[in-house]
Amino acid sequence: MSGDGHLSGDLARLEAIVRGRVQGVGFRWFVVRIADGLDLQGWVANERDGSVRCVAEGPRPALEGLLEALRDGPAGARVDAVDEAWTAATNGFDRFAVRSSAHSGD
Repeated sequence: MSGDGHLSGDLARLEAIVRGRVQGVGFRWFVVRIADGLDLQGWVANERDGSVRCVAEGPRPALEGLLEALRDGPAGARVDAVDEAWTAATNGFDRFAVRSSAHSGD
């Protein structure tokens, strides 16, 4: 199957909350780089409680790769926990982006 389109049945959605020292260490840009490399769509944002929230959609194997990267984090970060939830994709994104901490979600 080519990379220029996915059938909705092949896609999943990962929502992850990353806790630890994850703000002020380039975590969001690290996530964007990984997600872009995996051809995922969605967003990442700092939360007011000091965590980072990531919502990504794409093929399950690519999302599992992103989840592994979230557990490791970039140099300078300390990941204490990653809470994950899996659901069906909504196909509501056309790219992967950083959102401001004042975002309202999807």
